[in-house]
Amino acid sequence: MKVSIITTCYNRVSTIRDAIESVLSQDYPDIEYIIVDGASTDGSVEVIRSMMNDLRWKASFKFVSEPDGGMYEAINKGIRMASGDIIGLVHSDDMLYDSGAISDLVGMFEKTGADFVYGDGIYVHANNIDKVVRYWKGGFFHRWKVRLGWLPLHPTCYIRRDVMLREGLYDESYRIAADTELLVRYLYKARLKVAYMKRLVIRMRMGGLSTDSEKRRQMWDEDIRLYKAHGFAARSTKLMKMMWKVPQFIRAFNMHSYPER
Repeated sequence: MKVSIITTCYNRVSTIRDAIESVLSQDYPDIEYIIVDGASTDGSVEVIRSMMNDLRWKASFKFVSEPDGGMYEAINKGIRMASGDIIGLVHSDDMLYDSGAISDLVGMFEKTGADFVYGDGIYVHANNIDKVVRYWKGGFFHRWKVRLGWLPLHPTCYIRRDVMLREGLYDESYRIAADTELLVRYLYKARLKVAYMKRLVIRMRMGGLSTDSEKRRQMWDEDIRLYKAHGFAARSTKLMKMMWKVPQFIRAFNMHSYPER
């Protein structure tokens, strides 16, 4: 079972090496790694090209660097380039949690026959990846939870490629909330076979599109629009979505050591 992992990048020279290294270190042998760069000018391209020559590579590597209209256009481009059975994302600020993450995800697909598998993840401080800020436990899937604002952590979600091609890719009219829209569409509308893997999949640095305080108003507006589009009670669903996040900070605050996988 081939896994296509997509990383999108634009001027992330300080973090892209860690993202690539986390894929490079995976013990799963059948990985196709796709990096879609938006014509970076800060040295990111040079880092990517240097790492493509790493002799440890077991994965096949696809790389493109050209201007694009933003992250979701770049992700869609990567999906169209993909040839794997399963598709997942590792953003340029993030890292797979450990070397066995992909092997365990594939094992869950094989065990359950699922269309969509998700797990747990942590947010870490942008300048100190050992400092956990949020601990996102996905919990078991129930379709009714989606209508109450629950969603799994997006970069822990791995989805069969044929499902994505059938159900549609990211809606690029959403600049920040296209991931939320896709998850609502897949988990509520499409009625996929979904499995939860109770283990950490990803480490995410705080400060991405949806965690930037300057973008929160735009995220609010886009979430309201997408919930209305799917027939949800938009404002109450958005508020409940925010409430699901409260325990994540409590878990991080109460932690006395780095979490096991």
